[in-house]
Amino acid sequence: MTLSESEKDLLTSLQRGLVKRSRTDLLNERYREGEARIEHLGMAIPPELRRFMVYINWCDTLVSSYVDRQQVRAITLPGEDESDPDLRAMFDASNMDTQLRMFSDDSWTYGRSFFSVGTNEDNSGLPIIRAEAPTEMSAKVDIRRQKMTAAARFYKNEDKVSAAVLYLQNVTVWVHRKNGHWVEDDRDEHNLSAVPVIMHLHRRRSGKWLGKPGISIVIPLVDSVTRTMTNMQFAQEAAGLPRTWMTGVAAGDFVDQNGKPIPKFEAYWNAIHTLTKEGAKVGQLTAADLKNFETAVNVNGKLASSLTKLPPDYFGITTQNPSTEGAIRGAEARLIRGVESFNTQIGDPLGWTMALAMRFRTGEWVEGNRVRVDWFDPATPTIAQRMDAVVKAKSAGILSREGSWDELGWSEARKARERAYFEAESDEALLNGILRPVAGTPEAAASAELGA
Repeated sequence: MTLSESEKDLLTSLQRGLVKRSRTDLLNERYREGEARIEHLGMAIPPELRRFMVYINWCDTLVSSYVDRQQVRAITLPGEDESDPDLRAMFDASNMDTQLRMFSDDSWTYGRSFFSVGTNEDNSGLPIIRAEAPTEMSAKVDIRRQKMTAAARFYKNEDKVSAAVLYLQNVTVWVHRKNGHWVEDDRDEHNLSAVPVIMHLHRRRSGKWLGKPGISIVIPLVDSVTRTMTNMQFAQEAAGLPRTWMTGVAAGDFVDQNGKPIPKFEAYWNAIHTLTKEGAKVGQLTAADLKNFETAVNVNGKLASSLTKLPPDYFGITTQNPSTEGAIRGAEARLIRGVESFNTQIGDPLGWTMALAMRFRTGEWVEGNRVRVDWFDPATPTIAQRMDAVVKAKSAGILSREGSWDELGWSEARKARERAYFEAESDEALLNGILRPVAGTPEAAASAELGA
């Protein structure tokens, strides 16, 4: 079967949208990776000194601080309270802890991120779930129904698109580019009635189907602090060291014991200058005070902390005295709430993805597509703190043994192993109780005599 004209037009339209966003995507990626180049470094720095630019990658600080605190605790089906073993098996088989991190990172960097679900030819019960690169993916959404109608992934060879995969609601088509036209290679009539791609838009506003990169709020401050640090480096080289001045001497007056001229650099760094000419004088200029640069960096750091909800020490603003535990948790309160809000946003597309994977596994849709994702506390208390809280709750009768295991974040496999251990201990205790002689009987007296 060959591509229809509507499919060709759709591929071209999706590619056009991807190309339209490519320049912005590339710039955001460079900021995220710390490879951006500031266009204007200030009037004080000559253009040839751009190689001295010091890039401050606060974008990485922002993204990593949020993404590192995302940990999935359980994935449950509608009406269930415990993590579903089939969903967890698919989650683990696709290494979703790693895939989810890339998915979230893409959301912060590009403003959008994608999951794809495909058939696993080696094991049909464990569909393949992958985080797709937003720089290679484009999607079309029916705004009225708020439903994706098509998506495509484009593959490049030497910076030119050479192949693509077109995802439709009932078919997936593999194509390649030949003589400027799309040519079909293969197609899969899966009849899912849904595009096997899930898209997340970061900070989407109502009525719009565009995401805003999370790093955009800190990019202006990254430019500012980068200019400040680069200017400081140049100022340090130009005026940060004490300068020596001399009068009544010439370059030829600096010679060694053999009468050979001393290199200018060596003459400059000599601690003692012996001048024989009458009226010759040597003095020293005071080095420039670079404190103003430190002040400028701290001001940028405070603004970044305010915008990103991160504690000030994440941007290098610390006090000499270490903060107490309560102060640290208080400083992280806005960050923790921000992570919880972000988890809510990410939880929906992750739940949709796992429901789609369940469709691949069983051939049936999850009721209402309502797979729930539960998260660990993003505050990430220490093991001792978490254990202490769980023990107190268990002692007060608030938590059951199984509930305590859930709070500790144990996997289903770990809980099954502990149940086996408890059962073995119970059997051993019962057996010992049966074999132990009853007090007052001849067997107990004989046992006591042997013990003596």
